[in-house]
Amino acid sequence: MAVPKKKTSKSRRDMRRSHHALTASSYAECPNCGELKRPHHVCGSCGQYDGREVVETVTA
Repeated sequence: MAVPKKKTSKSRRDMRRSHHALTASSYAECPNCGELKRPHHVCGSCGQYDGREVVETVTA
C-alpha cells in the first residue's frame, strides 16, 4: 500500500483543489423574447432556437 513520505501542506493541498471549483453556468439572452437561456439550447419561454420555432408554447 502506498504511503506518503511527507505531509502535504495546506497550501499545496488547497492549490490542487482549486482546479476542482465549479464555474458559473453561462446564460445568453434570447434574441426573440429577451429571456435568459442556456447557449445552444431551446428557449424555455418562447420555444425558439436559431430563429425558428422548435417547441410550441401554450399562450393563456
